[in-house]
Amino acid sequence: MPAPRPSLRLASHLPASIAGVWHADALGAGTPRVLPTGYAALDAELPGGGWPVGALSEVLQPLAGLHEWQLLLPALVQATAKQSGAIVLVAPPCEPFVPALQSQGLRAERVCVVRADSPMAALWAAEQALRCQGVLAVMAWLPQAQPAALRRLQLAAAQQQQLLWVFRSVAASLQAQQVPHASPAQLRLQVQGLALPGDAAAAPGMQVQILKRRGPPLAQALHLPGCHPQLAQVLVAQAERRRAAQEAARALLAGRQPASVRVAGALAGALARHVPPVQPPGQPGEQPGGRPGGRPEGSRHALDRSAIALVR
Repeated sequence: MPAPRPSLRLASHLPASIAGVWHADALGAGTPRVLPTGYAALDAELPGGGWPVGALSEVLQPLAGLHEWQLLLPALVQATAKQSGAIVLVAPPCEPFVPALQSQGLRAERVCVVRADSPMAALWAAEQALRCQGVLAVMAWLPQAQPAALRRLQLAAAQQQQLLWVFRSVAASLQAQQVPHASPAQLRLQVQGLALPGDAAAAPGMQVQILKRRGPPLAQALHLPGCHPQLAQVLVAQAERRRAAQEAARALLAGRQPASVRVAGALAGALARHVPPVQPPGQPGEQPGGRPGGRPEGSRHALDRSAIALVR
């Protein structure tokens, strides 16, 4: 008599409370510690509800130095308020503006900047900072880091339970799509700015696309505020005033365009009759460019440009 075959059960039929079982269609809950990002919309889409502690978080941007502080400053302020330790910046592309950080609650003495003269030196500095007990978090700009080097940083962050963010270019995202397992990051985001629209109907902010997380993919990008709401209102009002001034200037120029054309023509004629050509040192009657007795081909006098500006 054949032995009875064990019955198979779908994972969807299993209780969700079984320890160690993670459903791939749900956000992972295995992260032991997280740090809230300070953005409720982003926390709702991250496993555990925040930045993973003891893991690599990779942030991709079109250009370095644009949105790092807008994205991380709320979390760093929370972390430094509750724990001791330094925030180490490894090879930042721009010098941090200390008054702005202090105004948001991040004291200057908690920030340590490490310069590196080569990519290898930056990798070494980031790994050593992760292994220091007096370090709370590491922010490293490593555009040329290879997957093996990122795995070393991931391992160091996991061993020491440190916060780690690595900033790279968007080109690294294309490489990750072509090379399997190109990035060992547990969390991977792409961030770009949201410019003010033409009608200034919305405040400036950030567009965050979650490229990799422990959970289902997120099809739509998140729109996060890029500055304080009061500052956003000021920027919107400023953009509206600028747009209104530009429209008034265009209307004024359109009403005066015939007169401007006459003024420009009069100035050009006066210059042609009364302004003698300026002879530089050299052969008399000829200037570089092969145009005898006048200015080089394609050049204009400063007053000519002023006359043309009246028409534009």
